[in-house]
Amino acid sequence: MASRDTRQEFEGIVERLTSDYPSLARTGMPPFTRPVLMTLLIAGGITWALLSVAMVAWGWKGVVLTCATVLATAVTLAVRTYRWRAGR
Repeated sequence: MASRDTRQEFEGIVERLTSDYPSLARTGMPPFTRPVLMTLLIAGGITWALLSVAMVAWGWKGVVLTCATVLATAVTLAVRTYRWRAGR
């Protein structure tokens, strides 16, 4: 019961703040939902394990592949975060 009251009070405070300061309201793309985030984390873990094997099996070619994959992932996440914060 207290948890529900606390949650309602919190939502009321957030609503008042966003009405007083519209810049606090998030617009644009929503952040990752929980199922999407879990899928990405599992896929990322499997990919990282396979890239680790590639680095051992293929030597410098595996290292280059791993660096390229990590760089592409970092750029993708940075662009998505920038667009979400910019409200696009």
